[in-house]
Amino acid sequence: MSDYHPEKLFFSNTDLDEGKLTNYTNLALNHLDDGELYLEYKQSDALLLDDNRIKSANYDIEKGFGLRGVVGESTAYAHSSQISDISIKRAIETINNVKAGHSGNIEISPEKTNKKLYSNINPVNEIEFSKKIKVLEDINSYARSNDNLVKQVSASLTSSWQAIKILRADGEIYDDIRPLVRLNVQIVVGDGTRQEVGSYGIGGRSELAEWIKPDLWKKSVNEAIRQAKVNMDSIGAPAGEMTVILGPGWPGILLHEAIGHGLEGDFNRKKTSAFSDLMGKRIAAKGVTVVDDGTIKDRRGSLTIDDEGTPTQCTTLIEDGILTGYIHDRLNARLMGMHPTGNGRRESYAHVPMPRMTNTYMLNGTQKRDELLSSVKNGLYAVNFGGGQVDITSGKFVFSCTEAYEIKNGKIKRPVKGATLIGNGPDILTKISGIGDDMQLDPGVGTCGKNGQGVPVGVGQPSLKIDGLTVGGTNTS
Repeated sequence: MSDYHPEKLFFSNTDLDEGKLTNYTNLALNHLDDGELYLEYKQSDALLLDDNRIKSANYDIEKGFGLRGVVGESTAYAHSSQISDISIKRAIETINNVKAGHSGNIEISPEKTNKKLYSNINPVNEIEFSKKIKVLEDINSYARSNDNLVKQVSASLTSSWQAIKILRADGEIYDDIRPLVRLNVQIVVGDGTRQEVGSYGIGGRSELAEWIKPDLWKKSVNEAIRQAKVNMDSIGAPAGEMTVILGPGWPGILLHEAIGHGLEGDFNRKKTSAFSDLMGKRIAAKGVTVVDDGTIKDRRGSLTIDDEGTPTQCTTLIEDGILTGYIHDRLNARLMGMHPTGNGRRESYAHVPMPRMTNTYMLNGTQKRDELLSSVKNGLYAVNFGGGQVDITSGKFVFSCTEAYEIKNGKIKRPVKGATLIGNGPDILTKISGIGDDMQLDPGVGTCGKNGQGVPVGVGQPSLKIDGLTVGGTNTS
């Protein structure tokens, strides 16, 4: 692989090598049910322009290992930022604490894959620092000259290059290289009496040069300005129970949070999910099909292999309204008598893997967006979302809309501000009464949080019509 020299990345300034680490892994995990030695090397940089100047420019290198031993439901985990003889020996001592009472069943290692979902080029070192600065300065100049209402411009450019190596007790070794890039633009517009904010971001797992082309960053600036100006004309959001049309693409974040987490294996094994014990049963309206797909080339949530070495796949979670699958890592799949789905993910070497989503989205229906809109007398058209909160056990959620419009007699009317969507994940699935044919994936900015760990993900959906959804707002008339 280009730029991939494991002896330099993982073993510099030590007397370790792959052979010695294989022996250590065998020693640590012998007689356990499962586990691995996970090595990570990561370069990253982050540049921020704000208020006409570069506010910060950070460059970082992280390196370390995590050693995990699993017996039944019990996990022992030790990690260190120092890859050395002494630190690994100390980690082995920690892992020994779970060996008592082991089942003696050694989990078979995942099958290897030759697929390649992203470039090996390192986006951190791909382009000179001065050129990265120039891109942010060009964004700033373009935004301010493009519209006289622009009062403030903030732009950030982040990139990372991660190399991982996974060693298992049976001698199998897995390697992966993971680039990641993200560009964000935030614009404040004002007319002297009112100010509003708009933002837009793009990103994915490919070369940095692909994401800083002028046509792409100009599109991001224009979209951020458009959103801000839409909000300038907004009125108070209506409140009450009504029909809501969700736009395609990024609104899939609601699907991710309100439904996706409830289909992760650990919550269902422990029966703390609202979807526990519903496998094979109807949980959504007919026509609703949801998948988690970690195999889409260059996407932010895609992985060649997960953080346990399992190749990613496209897993159908809901098919035509029927629950057909869960999202699994190795541990929960084994305990539930199922197969891993390539969703064992961790934030870094300092974290244990757990079942996490990759790119989660709903498949197309057959209706046109205008057909969905024309069927609504009074409702809300929600295009973009900000933050939200979800209770996995009950499925209850609250999401704030950053761009939404009134629907009056089948037509999109004035933009509204302050709208929140309030509901229940399992309930919302049954209230879907229309599915568009315009499925889109998000532009590549999603990050998912769970148990204190954040990982990059993707979301998506077509336009959706949802009946009887509660909208929180300031206009109750």
